Amino acid sequence: MEIKQTSLYEAAMLREQSPSKTKITPFTHLLRQPQSFSQAGEQGYLIGLRGFFTLSSFIWVFLSTFAPVTVKDAQNREGPLWQKVIRDTFSVIFWNEPLIYSAFILISSRVVGIPFFRNSTKTVIASAIFRRGLRLWFPVAVSLAVVKILSSTIGTAYIDAFKNSTGNGSFDTPYTIPSALAYFNSVFNIFWTTSKFSEQAGNTAFPSQTLWIVNVIYTQSYTVYMTMVIIPYTRNAWRLYTYILFIITAWWVQSWAWFTITGLFLADLCMNMQFKERAQRGIKVWGNIRFPIWVPACALILAGLIMQYTWTDWRPQYENQELIAHTGLYYTGGLNTLPKAGEPQARDDCYLVLLGFLLILETTNWMQRLFQNPVLLYLGRRSLSWFLTQSIIIYTAGIKLHQKSTLEHNVPSSAATAIVFIVIVPTLILLGEFFYRLVDWPSQVFAHIIFNWIRE
Repeated sequence: MEIKQTSLYEAAMLREQSPSKTKITPFTHLLRQPQSFSQAGEQGYLIGLRGFFTLSSFIWVFLSTFAPVTVKDAQNREGPLWQKVIRDTFSVIFWNEPLIYSAFILISSRVVGIPFFRNSTKTVIASAIFRRGLRLWFPVAVSLAVVKILSSTIGTAYIDAFKNSTGNGSFDTPYTIPSALAYFNSVFNIFWTTSKFSEQAGNTAFPSQTLWIVNVIYTQSYTVYMTMVIIPYTRNAWRLYTYILFIITAWWVQSWAWFTITGLFLADLCMNMQFKERAQRGIKVWGNIRFPIWVPACALILAGLIMQYTWTDWRPQYENQELIAHTGLYYTGGLNTLPKAGEPQARDDCYLVLLGFLLILETTNWMQRLFQNPVLLYLGRRSLSWFLTQSIIIYTAGIKLHQKSTLEHNVPSSAATAIVFIVIVPTLILLGEFFYRLVDWPSQVFAHIIFNWIRE
């Protein structure tokens, strides 16, 4: 008896054409969505990984503001010995700005294709593309509106006073958005700008100047969408070669697609090519000789960490030399001889660390269980809410409390920093949850409702 094999494309067409017995309402897909992510591969560990970097981003913003000597790339290099020791050891792994924003971009591209891989139909891809903008636009617009209101009412002079009194030159005073029209244009550009992401007004007005990450994640998601739609129509082997060529080309022109296509590549490997099962059997090198996947993965991590630790304190002047190896796509036909040191970049060292770590995480059961613990899952689901509120809280309530403690009550700076941390953490948990329930989650609901409405 001959068994007919159904391809990914044929299965998708069957699902698309088969009549559904369940009436589709605006809430039907919405109610199924939270459950689907933890099924079909148990990939909830990706949410936990995002939660880990959410916590890292909070620590980075806090320490950059109140203890900059402990931060890897901070301008403040001189301070107590214990702070230098922390900078040279823990900061590289746990609160490293380039590693944090690179991780968010890579994890986003790893996750964004999962619904399509599970159900490769035109409805799924249309829904993802349509909802992406609405799901991000409203939280960003509300967050920047809060920034605009605060800068118009309390100003930013207290931030300059704080920087002068503490000698902190590691962060910039946020730009003040001058009018409602400028505010609208700032929000619009977050979802329109395709280069020089960190120079736009919305980013410079946002405390900690990290809003550009949303810009990159949003624009690069369309690179993922346009690439993944061909997957049901192509062979696995040819996709492997194409991914590698795409990543090398994107690296050469210094495009963030280098990171995002890597995320899509990992998603395709894990969901369509049995990567975990094959990796656990080991990589075949000669005859029956195999060695485990963690060997090359650890080599990648080690190479990246060696570069990171070398540039942290021993040879920081060489940190941006790798950028010259890329082409200067937007101003010359040659090499990138004029890299902007202060502008966020896609970096080799961060790429090696993240790729090696993800290779181990994707193939190791106990690590996946570790990142599915309730705390990291909670932070991962509220990562956008925390990201959009933590800087505002630290730059307003945190700085004002620190100034009041040191100037009015003569509290030592280190003790004032501890007081601020004790107050800020529960405040962020409370306001982050409030933002999630009032803005973030309703934005997801609204996006689903609108898409289902226009389908009917």
